[in-house]
Amino acid sequence: MSHPAPPSTGLTGPETAEAKATAALEQERDHGRRWWTLATLGLAQLMVVLDATIVNIALPSAQADLGFGDADRQWVVTAYALAFGGLLLLGGRLADLFGRRRMLLIGLAGFAVASALGGAATGFGTLVAARALQGVFGALLAPAALSLLTITFSDPKERGKAFGIFGAIAGAGAAIGLLLGGVLTEYLSWRWCLYVNVPIAVVAGLGAVRFVRKVAPASGVHLDIPGVITAVLGLGGLVYAFARAESDGWADPVTVALIVVSTLLLVSFVVLQQRVAHPLLPLRVVLDRRRGGAYLAITLAAIGMFAVFLFLTYYLQQTKGFSPLKSGVAFLPFVAGILTSSTVVVPRLLPKIGPRFLIVTGQLLGMAGLLYLWRLEATSGYLVHVLPALFVMGSGMGLIFASCFNTATSGTRPADAGVASALVNTGQQVGGALGTALLNTFAASATASYLSGRQPSASVLADAAVAGETRAFLIAAGVFLLGAVVSLVVIPSGPNPVPQRGAPVPAGH
Repeated sequence: MSHPAPPSTGLTGPETAEAKATAALEQERDHGRRWWTLATLGLAQLMVVLDATIVNIALPSAQADLGFGDADRQWVVTAYALAFGGLLLLGGRLADLFGRRRMLLIGLAGFAVASALGGAATGFGTLVAARALQGVFGALLAPAALSLLTITFSDPKERGKAFGIFGAIAGAGAAIGLLLGGVLTEYLSWRWCLYVNVPIAVVAGLGAVRFVRKVAPASGVHLDIPGVITAVLGLGGLVYAFARAESDGWADPVTVALIVVSTLLLVSFVVLQQRVAHPLLPLRVVLDRRRGGAYLAITLAAIGMFAVFLFLTYYLQQTKGFSPLKSGVAFLPFVAGILTSSTVVVPRLLPKIGPRFLIVTGQLLGMAGLLYLWRLEATSGYLVHVLPALFVMGSGMGLIFASCFNTATSGTRPADAGVASALVNTGQQVGGALGTALLNTFAASATASYLSGRQPSASVLADAAVAGETRAFLIAAGVFLLGAVVSLVVIPSGPNPVPQRGAPVPAGH
């Protein structure tokens, strides 16, 4: 007796072709979505980075409008740096704990509100409070953005391109802030240097809702309260100590006490991280030679980079008589150098040869650019003596930033992506604060030494100012040389490990 054949459970030819076409279309959509995600995260990062410098150019106008004194002026900058630098590690862990997309959206919304509050400020206290609030929400969104980028791009080739673009934004953002601050201050008002963040945050927030996939919070993550307290107080105290050293000197008793106490708190933090069951910063993140070397490299690079922004701005405006807008435009070769190296060179070479050669080369280019600026005189011309140095140094910064952002987050466990990302921004912030205070001290000493025994005429004062600025460039060049040696010793050769990618969760979770 014959039995009927069982019904086929396989797909027929047309159905198989249709399934393949659907899968291909889905893959294409996912590919496009990743690049829109990069655009969204890059916009969020740009807002945080340019806010470190955009207000600097607007300070004289804000001071005249709100009537605060020279002694108070530094707080408009320090309040942001203090909150941002002190809270980054906590912000990174909160992203791991509660979800990176959620923290990104909260950070964007809070940053927009704080910016609107600062733009509408009618007094000094409100302006400083708004800047501190910007720093708080910046510390939430910056590590969330970088960790989302880390888990979005796992293919080495695509990851190289994505981190090249993101690194260019991170490195060039401060220079773009100088240019944008000059434009807004000259043609609108200093208040727009804060208001401009509102539309940026809105566009980035809409992009995050539309394109950034929801990723489940990391499992097994707990908030280490003793670690939070020691890290926040230690990092915040260190940034504040450097800010005080800039204005009151390194021998100031309060500055010395702050440095000692902050250092002890950070040592206590490291000891705690070795002993607690769920550390805020698992030491495996920094003890890996690649990641640890990348953190050191970007911290040292921030010292040198801020020297260029600060002292070259002084030189262009005070010695050469450039307007704020013209000074901002003068930094465009720096931006061009960063864009060239980080988006053209790094994506091609990093997956093949790894970060060590690129980072060391970037540091040597940074040193070369600063040594070129070291030869500046009061009569030097921009086209011959400044522009080439800016492009060379920008090229070096592009190699460093794109390679360090990629390396510092490569091979991390999904549970550590947020805090590993936070450390990159922490290195930039602490390095920038240290560089500004340290190099200001050397510059002031060189200026005073030049004036000693000379009649203070207009030309002598100009030469004295340049003597201080070029001394800062020379010291910063030495910092880059130190960075090159450290990177050569610490970072192993060979490509970075392929990162783990987080799985998106269904909508509504």
